[in-house]
Amino acid sequence: MARTSNGLMNTILPSLPTRLMPLRMPRICVAVAGLNAAELVDKAEAVARDNPFIEFRLDYLKDVPSAFPKIKSFLGSHTYVTAIGTCRRAVNGGKFKGSTASQIDMLVKAGAAGCHLVDVELQSATGMKPADFAKIRQYAGLILSYHDFKHTRKLDDTFAEMKEIPADIYKVVTTATNLYDNVVMMRFLEHASQHHKMVGLCMGEQGLISRVLSLRAGSLFTFGAYSPGEETAPGQVTAKALRDGYRIEKVDAATRLYGVAGDPIEHSLSPQMMNAAFRRENLNSVYLALHAKSLEDLVKCVRDIPVFGLSVTMPYKQDIIEHLDNCEPLCQKVGACNTVIRSQDGKLYGFNTDVAGVVRPLEQRITLSEAKILVLGAGGAARAAVFGVRERGAHVFILNRTPQTAQKLARESGAKSIKRDDLKKMTFDVIINATPVGMANGKSPLEEKEMNAKIAFDLVYNPLETKFLQMAKAKGMAVISGLEMFVNQGARQFEIWTGKPAPAAEMQHVVLTELQNGSPQQPAKEPAKVQAKPSPAKAPAKPTKAAPKKKSAKK
Repeated sequence: MARTSNGLMNTILPSLPTRLMPLRMPRICVAVAGLNAAELVDKAEAVARDNPFIEFRLDYLKDVPSAFPKIKSFLGSHTYVTAIGTCRRAVNGGKFKGSTASQIDMLVKAGAAGCHLVDVELQSATGMKPADFAKIRQYAGLILSYHDFKHTRKLDDTFAEMKEIPADIYKVVTTATNLYDNVVMMRFLEHASQHHKMVGLCMGEQGLISRVLSLRAGSLFTFGAYSPGEETAPGQVTAKALRDGYRIEKVDAATRLYGVAGDPIEHSLSPQMMNAAFRRENLNSVYLALHAKSLEDLVKCVRDIPVFGLSVTMPYKQDIIEHLDNCEPLCQKVGACNTVIRSQDGKLYGFNTDVAGVVRPLEQRITLSEAKILVLGAGGAARAAVFGVRERGAHVFILNRTPQTAQKLARESGAKSIKRDDLKKMTFDVIINATPVGMANGKSPLEEKEMNAKIAFDLVYNPLETKFLQMAKAKGMAVISGLEMFVNQGARQFEIWTGKPAPAAEMQHVVLTELQNGSPQQPAKEPAKVQAKPSPAKAPAKPTKAAPKKKSAKK
């Protein structure tokens, strides 16, 4: 279809009448959907005051025409609300099963009911006649949209086709299959938004970066879900999370990006904890969950966005060391890095704050020098615990399911490995559970008769009180929850990144609240105090040179 030869360019108004739109559009458009008109408008009513920018997803309705009188009444009484009418066809990722002609009819009626903008996908627009556009533009502005539910690719080619159809706003939405797709989307927006009003983002779990940062790349707004479970697109975040958690209204060119990276990552509570800390200290920073399916993708994304600081979790704590420019000696000793900072010249420096997460809670209770400590496990968390307390002069004993792994760690750290039968005749000052036992199965790594110590410390923080800790309490032992380890390692990360004391009490409160809300079977508890007296942040200027980068095949 030749756009310029059929009069289309002259038929469509070049821009939306200013009387229809506010001078400054809100940054979050809340997508609301319902099976009937009453449900749709009730949801709009619920969010209007906090989010005066709403997308009515008409295609979710069983009877679309029945909604227009209610929408007209709602918009007439809520004149401060800006509304988009969307009736996406099923063949283009929506739920409307009618023809293009009936879709256009619904959008014209949405404009007549007061919607300021209507969304027409490119596939429908290519089959429309000039008269169809004229009918829409009689009432509302046009958002021309394109959705790719599989990939992020050929953005320039797609946009070249879109530009042949005049629109008030061009919306390009793709799917992120890796973290770097966010970089591709934002670079596209930076260029396209110089000449056109644009909305752009990536769908999917890995598209979170673009949902938050596309605004500073040139997107007019982003989309948020009405509530959890009511997302209208894959990877959509609730408007409340965008507004309160990520403080999206304040995101600008100076906003620093931090994140937690791993595979999987969706259950991490680090974003809630760190964003609360940034908010408390009034820092222009945002912290995101980064689902990295490969380490190479993660490092490339960190360097190009750029990401200023990174929390690294499984399975990348060990392998990331070879991608760093430098790291502190402790990383080399432990053989793992859970914290990365990016300097102004783009170099990456590594630290291990898991050690602080173990040592700080213990030092608040006992003197570690000469203390007898049993560590259960020999993985990454166990290594941090072993090296951390050994450096403080503790006598460390390691018990692991695989004896050879325990023996190897014992040789490297100057500790001793023991067998399970040895527990019958041994007592300890502290037993540290550094295994995942108890995280989801309600089990304990030891039997009650084997727990002969003054203190039990479980590095598992969800649930708050594991079977291991319950058994320790029953024996009259003092207990330390994994919550303290989690908060203390995060507090140390905050100090390294910002050079400021971490608001540890606030961080703990947020995590505790999340755990209690997410685990209703857990009774509310008074949180143990986390001392907010951090050691000064270490400058990353003099770390030990990291091991040379390997030239082996990909991991």
